[in-house]
Amino acid sequence: MTFNQPRRRGGSRNSGPPRGRSEAPRRPPELDPARVAALETLRAVRERDAYANLVLPKLLRERKITGRDAALATELGYGTSRAQGLLDAVLAACADRPLSEVDGRVLDVLRLGAYQLLRTRIPAHAAVASSVDMVRVEAGGGAGGFANAVLRKVSQQDEAAWVEQLAPSAETDPIGNLALRTAHPKWIAQSFADALGGAHGELADALAADDARPGVHLVARPGEISADELAAITGGEPAPYSPYGVHLDSGDPGELEPIRQHLAAVQDEGSQLVAVALSRVPVTGTDERWLDLCAGPGGKANVLGALVAIQGGTLDAVEQAEHRAKLVRQATEGLPVTVHVGDGREPDLPEGAFDRVLVDAPCTGLGALRRRPEARWRRKPEDVGGLTKIQRELLRSAFRLVRPGGVVGYVVCSPHLSETVGIAVDAARRAKFEVVDAREYFPGVPELGEGPYVQLWPHRHGTDAMFCALFRRPEQ
Repeated sequence: MTFNQPRRRGGSRNSGPPRGRSEAPRRPPELDPARVAALETLRAVRERDAYANLVLPKLLRERKITGRDAALATELGYGTSRAQGLLDAVLAACADRPLSEVDGRVLDVLRLGAYQLLRTRIPAHAAVASSVDMVRVEAGGGAGGFANAVLRKVSQQDEAAWVEQLAPSAETDPIGNLALRTAHPKWIAQSFADALGGAHGELADALAADDARPGVHLVARPGEISADELAAITGGEPAPYSPYGVHLDSGDPGELEPIRQHLAAVQDEGSQLVAVALSRVPVTGTDERWLDLCAGPGGKANVLGALVAIQGGTLDAVEQAEHRAKLVRQATEGLPVTVHVGDGREPDLPEGAFDRVLVDAPCTGLGALRRRPEARWRRKPEDVGGLTKIQRELLRSAFRLVRPGGVVGYVVCSPHLSETVGIAVDAARRAKFEVVDAREYFPGVPELGEGPYVQLWPHRHGTDAMFCALFRRPEQ
């Protein structure tokens, strides 16, 4: 494609077509379906606060985009969302106006083009040309010229050179430097550093693992199919730590027959481990009535419901939002699970009636950023305070609902100390509950630290950064 069209010969610059003839309109460029799907995903995230990992798979299925095209759309859609802060820093250095003044439709394409230039092997001319075509379709020829100029500047250096130019000094601001290098907001990088404590040397590894695209994790429904059987059917590998987990390199798990038959589900291995840990803690007396206090969308309720079914028990699952309660019902179909629509802080359930209670509390989700690519740029530091209030209230509710001698599991997908150790220590002290050393119930999992809590990490365990605290209510 040429970017500077030659002048038409003959006649003046303002002359029209010969009399009696009409000039054929310029055909719009044919856009690559994979790039269009990625762009529409970015637009949905920007305009509707949508989740990329929900929007893109639906687009691919509806448009029958498969194989290499689906892989390209996934790489571009998720990758661009994940790297947005880094891409914006580079684009801002290349544009002649603040990015806040750039049309949102154009900015989506610029981010998509910059990602191709900096983080893929797509040839620069193809990345620029395809992006300019998209901008012309979206916003006209003038915007296309602007996009062409910006992306050509971006292409003059690779990612490492841009980072070297734009990142804060590694000597004076090491966390800020690592944050830009790994496409994280600085406050999130700082929260990782705080959680790692004396292991600050791991911060670069933790952020890099969090910036990498994860594989697909499946969970075999306990009692109905084994991990080995699921691995054989799907072509995956049994997970290293979860007795029910299977890892796949890639693919659309929704197309797998075991998932369609409710024999398996998509679930990060870390989420499996924390649910299984709660089921392993010994209790005296009855062990037949379990409770998932914040059950939506139903992944952990599926595991717990299957485990309690094996021993003839039942699971109550509470979810405040009706649409998420519907997802819990779907996830636990065929299991002895009763779904209640209500607030877990004040559920209409008998106090002291449950042998085991799981609090999978709403949180910042900083531990699952690699699976929710846009979340790191959507979350704000001020979100933490409101969430910790809810977390405390949910845990107090769980402490009322569990029977004497029963156990409570507190779980969040975050390493932020305010949501993890801060909540656990304060809750146990106020309720005078025994803190159970959770490490014992993660057998075979290395590098669990000094306890009594467990913090999983992508760079150590290949899981989301799940936190687990276990408590026992005193007998009297």
